[in-house]
Amino acid sequence: MSSARPTPAERAATPLEVRDGPSDRAASSVAPVAPHPFAGVFTRLAPHLSELDGFLRAQLGAFEPEIRAMADYCIDTSGKRIRPALVFLSGWQGGAIKPELVRVAAVVELVHLATLVHDDIMDEADLRRNRRTAAREFGPNAAVLLGDALFAHALHLATQFPTTEICAAVSESTRRVCAGEIVQTLRRGSVDVTRADYQRIVDLKTAELFRVSCFLGTRLAGFGESYVAAASRFGRHLGIAYQIYDDLVDFFGVEVRIGKTLGTDLASGKLTLPLLVLLERLPAAEAAELRSEVRGERPPDPALRLRQMRELGIFAAVAAEVHAELGLARAALAPWGAELPTPFLLNLCDILEVQVASLQGNGLPTQ
Repeated sequence: MSSARPTPAERAATPLEVRDGPSDRAASSVAPVAPHPFAGVFTRLAPHLSELDGFLRAQLGAFEPEIRAMADYCIDTSGKRIRPALVFLSGWQGGAIKPELVRVAAVVELVHLATLVHDDIMDEADLRRNRRTAAREFGPNAAVLLGDALFAHALHLATQFPTTEICAAVSESTRRVCAGEIVQTLRRGSVDVTRADYQRIVDLKTAELFRVSCFLGTRLAGFGESYVAAASRFGRHLGIAYQIYDDLVDFFGVEVRIGKTLGTDLASGKLTLPLLVLLERLPAAEAAELRSEVRGERPPDPALRLRQMRELGIFAAVAAEVHAELGLARAALAPWGAELPTPFLLNLCDILEVQVASLQGNGLPTQ
């Protein structure tokens, strides 16, 4: 285990966090990535994220000595912490570091870390953020219980606010995230997944934590009900856009730049939006072959599927869905331009669009 933790600025030099999949690749073989546009946001938030790091490290003492190092390992591999960033940005009132925002950012981050630990077990993932996953480091049986411990401590922290509203919101969101993961797990290997099914899964497993991060930030900062609701809608649509982008990355990303193994969705039988659109556009016989791959009846052929995606304009079609969700996110905050958090939140939409464009620059078609 590495003894040095990355600073917020160092984390900002990596892409927005993406899910890792199975890999035989050693962590040392993944090349460093170039500075990313999101680095500017984290420069602004560096003091807040440093405070969050300190708070999370202080929480390690609450864990039993036998699992303290395991919890520390998960916190140390937590990526760029976009959900805490949403808490801080949505609660922005001039840059002052508010203890209540730090605490609730830690709650959201611990919930997210718990979901990552469980995801990696189900995906049989080897690497996350260029290090061995908790499941590979400690074994899947211990890792699943470690994820439960992270969940439990997140809820413990949420109970320490003076009202029950925060704990209620976090508990509900945690249940919804788990429900989304359960639904996706039950649908693995199934070809009876519609676009509506996909949207529902994304709404639960990814967009929910984005939404509640914005809700908690604006609520604790004391904004009015209308702005809290608008920021929550913004977070939801940003989260949906982010997950669709992440699903694009799995096929169109460059592995050494992204820092994770790509092509895992097809191998694990997940019908994500790129695959759904490909099924819609393939001739019947070729679509039947792809369905057999999703069901696990024949080995997946990611190279063939990527070539077909390029030929059939799948990138452009799926990227359009990202832009549509970002349009809805912007529309949610359009009447609230005078509020301090608004320009910072809207900047996240611009950054995600830059990331989509960078994928398109990887020799992909523009139709």
